[in-house]
Amino acid sequence: MRACHRAVGEWLEPIGIRGAVDAAGNLRAVYPGQNPAAPRLLIGSHLDTVPNAGAYDGVLGLLLAIALIEELGGERLPFAVELVGFSEEEGVRFGAPFIGSRALVGRMDPALLGLRDREGVTVQEAIERFGLDPSRLPEAAIADDVLAFLEFHIEQGPTLEHLGLPLAAVEAIVGQTRSTLTFRGQANHAETTTMALRRDALAEAAEWMVAVEREAQSTAGLVATVGAVEARPGATNVIPGEACLTLDLRHASDPVRTRAGRRLTALAEEISARRRLSLESRVLLEQPAVALDPFLTAQAEEAIRGAGCTPHRMPSGAGHDAMILAERVPAAMIFLRSPGGISHDPFESVWPEDVAYAIASGVGLLKQLAVSRAFLLNTRTSRA
Repeated sequence: MRACHRAVGEWLEPIGIRGAVDAAGNLRAVYPGQNPAAPRLLIGSHLDTVPNAGAYDGVLGLLLAIALIEELGGERLPFAVELVGFSEEEGVRFGAPFIGSRALVGRMDPALLGLRDREGVTVQEAIERFGLDPSRLPEAAIADDVLAFLEFHIEQGPTLEHLGLPLAAVEAIVGQTRSTLTFRGQANHAETTTMALRRDALAEAAEWMVAVEREAQSTAGLVATVGAVEARPGATNVIPGEACLTLDLRHASDPVRTRAGRRLTALAEEISARRRLSLESRVLLEQPAVALDPFLTAQAEEAIRGAGCTPHRMPSGAGHDAMILAERVPAAMIFLRSPGGISHDPFESVWPEDVAYAIASGVGLLKQLAVSRAFLLNTRTSRA
């Protein structure tokens, strides 16, 4: 992340602004407005991604924000533009996503700061080891002068490619639940313990994983992923005494997602009781589905049309920092086509012409908002 901050800082230099890192590790830089008291529009995305990922998830959104400022050529708008590179969105290290954006909405609570990684390091300790001061986290929260948040992101799916469209305005982001489950049995010698006497935690986990897939396949719109499995002690000739798994549930309807989570937890408990094992489950994230701002979504559609593209609206099946910022300010997203629908993989890519369309639509959107009284006045007064 330090190297990433340095690189972004170098890209900011030609447009005459400097970045600063807040207490949550977010890189932030402000392009001034027409006067020092001008309100702010936030544009950005996350700088982190997942292991063995591609080059565009998250960081493309910040690069596009920088490109928009370059395209302005020094022109000042009636609002300042704050560029934000979020430090942690994926939740890979601590199991809970959106750490960077949660700081901007004032949700860095003790429970979040106390989460530990696999080495036992807490979020708070990681912040301190990075050279930042957790006591200054309240200073990272956005002020009342923030008008809205805009995020560009690759679609991470095949819809736009299937439709033959380069861009889309995102109208909603599905809700998600992230949990961990630990099945505990009894480790024992693989050769000397008969099958009838085993308390195999991994076998129980495998039975439950099949049930997770079956649940998702039988519930329209539900996606369920067991993305990480760890068997302990992890030796070839030892029956696993413990199996730790993650569960990621997503659906556009919060009640459907919640009911599915309850059913899967109850099923894990039933399997544990039948196999004479114990179960520990923990919810790391309950993120409701989020409808993005209707006015900004319409403005994004207009800007996409103005860039020479056919406008399209769609929901996002993936979570994004925009859903966190939407708790405090109006938020909007613009998707770029993902060739092959591939993301979170080294083959993740974008087409240069789509990036050009995104820049053109972004500049058009800035110009539209600069002359919109509904944007400059109503968004602030509606929050009050």
